[in-house]
Amino acid sequence: QVQLVESGGGLVQAGGSLRLSCAASGRTFSSYAMGWFRQAPGKEREFVAHIRPSGGNTYYADAAKGRFTISRDNAKNTVYLQMNSLKPEDTAVYYCAAANFRAGINPYRAGAYAYWGQGTQVTVSS
Repeated sequence: QVQLVESGGGLVQAGGSLRLSCAASGRTFSSYAMGWFRQAPGKEREFVAHIRPSGGNTYYADAAKGRFTISRDNAKNTVYLQMNSLKPEDTAVYYCAAANFRAGINPYRAGAYAYWGQGTQVTVSS
């Protein structure tokens, strides 16, 4: 069982930056693959970024490539999402999620993740 708590959301102007954090409970954080998803009003939840347990491999949605960076600190049981050059279309509730890592996991699918945080609001003004 993993409990996830996101923080770091807020209101920022277009072109600005935010760093989201997701703190995980439990002693087995380093065994989980972690992901960030987001959901804008009236839209489906969409994949943003994913990082393997060791932090060696990362995956990004096309909308996030070159602007967002996912990282993790297993000693602190925390995963981060650094977001730069923010755009109004990045406005959404951002969720972190944990997946029991296994070979062949599809990091882009929400169904691959067993545990979810409550979300943090990111609003980008134009």
